[in-house]
Amino acid sequence: MPRFRKEMSILEALELHAQARQVFELHGMTCCLCMGATSESIEAGAIMHAVDPETVVDELNSLADDRS
Repeated sequence: MPRFRKEMSILEALELHAQARQVFELHGMTCCLCMGATSESIEAGAIMHAVDPETVVDELNSLADDRS
C-alpha cells in the first residue's frame, strides 16, 4: 500500500493515487498544474500555500488506506 510522506514530490503523490489531486485542491494547492510539481515536495507546496503539511499528508494517507 502506498504511503505518502511530506518529503515526496507532489508529482509522486499524484502518481500514487488518482484522488490526490482533489486533496491538494481542497487546500488551495493547485500544484497539479504547476511545473514545480515535479520537484517540489508536498511539505514545500503546503508551506507555500499556508497549509499544515502534516494535515495534507494525513489526508493523502487516508486515501491510500481507503484503497484496499
